Amino acid sequence: MDDRTFRAIDDGLSWLGANQAPDGSYGSGSYRAAISSLAGLAFMGNGSSPGRGPYGRYIDEALGYVMSCADASGFVSSPPPSNNPMYGHGFATLFLAEAYGMSRRSELRPILERAVRLIIDTQNEEGGWRYQPVRDDADLSVTICQINALRAARNAGLFVPKETVEECIEYVNQAQNPDGGFRYMLRGGSSAFPRSAAGVVALYSAAVYNDQAVDDGIEYLKQHRPDDRFLRRLPHYFYGHYYAAQAMWIRGGDDWNRWYPAIRDELLNDQEPDGSWSDGFGPAYGTAMALIILQLPFSCLPIFQR
Repeated sequence: MDDRTFRAIDDGLSWLGANQAPDGSYGSGSYRAAISSLAGLAFMGNGSSPGRGPYGRYIDEALGYVMSCADASGFVSSPPPSNNPMYGHGFATLFLAEAYGMSRRSELRPILERAVRLIIDTQNEEGGWRYQPVRDDADLSVTICQINALRAARNAGLFVPKETVEECIEYVNQAQNPDGGFRYMLRGGSSAFPRSAAGVVALYSAAVYNDQAVDDGIEYLKQHRPDDRFLRRLPHYFYGHYYAAQAMWIRGGDDWNRWYPAIRDELLNDQEPDGSWSDGFGPAYGTAMALIILQLPFSCLPIFQR
């Protein structure tokens, strides 16, 4: 990692620190729980933990906000109600699990346990999850958020039923197309980069590493290696690269060594002069996602440790 990358990371973290709302949140509207969680993960990705390190106070503030969004059922969401609150719940549960794993703060555990139980209880018959916290439909992009959160929770010492993980593996495998990519829902559809990156990481989060489905998924992703000519042309740019970078990091070897310089250079070239990254969901979202990607080599977050 060169000096330019370190400067970009420092500038991005400084921007996040300076733009935290008084209540500890980031973003606006119903996405605040999700974006605040991602911002907290970005600070933790630099080596800080709740209350400790140069960014510890920002993590504490974000944690306080996310905890305030949890209701008695375990559901974590920000008002006003959205059409797809399980995205936010998944990212929030991941953040809570990582924070608990790094700090062992007793006040986090009951909130985390309820959040995890809600995920387990809302898995549908296919083995996946959908926008609402009910056992109804499922899609791959929501499913990865939930299984990634469950993996983090299990790493932190919480119980996750074996059958929950096995049913998720079956769902993800059924969503893979012959080209190695993944479709959005089981009833059909083409492969696309963001959901294919999510599919590979979903299998990794379910502890599937040496498998043909993973190999085929990685080969599909390699066809979409970052390139400035296509910067921002794909929908869900940061979401896709957030999972693609994780997939390649866990894969390691030449695949990671080729992928990281490409996405690093793309992100550095797109950073705003103030240190942020822009996105349709707002600069806090883009900045948090970019920082998580750039800091993967630090291996500070438990979920990203090989």
